[in-house]
Amino acid sequence: MNTAREDILDRIKDALRIAPPVVEPVVRDYDAEIELPDAERIDLLIDRLEDYKAEVRRATPSTIGAEVASALASVQASRVGIPPALDRSWLGDYAGEVQVDDASIPAASLDSLDAIVTGAAVACSISGTIFLDGSGTQGRRALTLVPDVHVCVVQDAEIVVDMPAAIRRLVPERPITMIAGPSATSDIELQRVEGVHGPRTLIVVIVSAE
Repeated sequence: MNTAREDILDRIKDALRIAPPVVEPVVRDYDAEIELPDAERIDLLIDRLEDYKAEVRRATPSTIGAEVASALASVQASRVGIPPALDRSWLGDYAGEVQVDDASIPAASLDSLDAIVTGAAVACSISGTIFLDGSGTQGRRALTLVPDVHVCVVQDAEIVVDMPAAIRRLVPERPITMIAGPSATSDIELQRVEGVHGPRTLIVVIVSAE
């Protein structure tokens, strides 16, 4: 007597036998990268981020510190966390307390930080997604999920147009976090609630040439 498993497998085999042959090969061009001029590439990312309710600021290499300090002042951050390898000049003249993160610091204690400042691994314009990979300028995942405000510095060279290009730049073995605007959900009664599983405020400083 056939078991239920064998019955299912027999049906699959029958379906495969009567399936029409594939006349034309399936076109698999979804990994082809999209090219855009630099200005359009950056403008598209800004449009997507703002649509997701992120605040976007523009900076040049010489004004990163001024923009980051201004962003921290705008949220009245008196205590800020940064990853170990973050360039301290990115904080500009910020005068508050700065805590350099370390794996020995309990994740729960990160809630005492008013904000964090990190870099990014890559950003995808077409989806408005910023990728963090846990490297030196981005820090461990807990640092970017517990505090309420995230100021993320994205360099022009880190911005690509589409997902295939973004994925190619990532190291699969690294812990990848994808950010598309402030943390939010509309699962309950279709009401948007921010800050559910990450910072409720995302400020992105996009750095392009002078």
